[in-house]
Amino acid sequence: MEEFICSVEFLRGSTDLLARISSEAGGVREYRGPSAGAVIDQVINDLQEEFESAPAA
Repeated sequence: MEEFICSVEFLRGSTDLLARISSEAGGVREYRGPSAGAVIDQVINDLQEEFESAPAA
């Protein structure tokens, strides 16, 4: 069985990159940075913390 965990969107602006994450546990949040690497690192850290603290199903 599959269940929704989160949605991640990456959007490119004129000067920066935006990542938008949506999940039941964390709601909607956004991260901006000058490079894809910087934004992806923020997304990885956020999701890792969220999933590690989530109760086991």
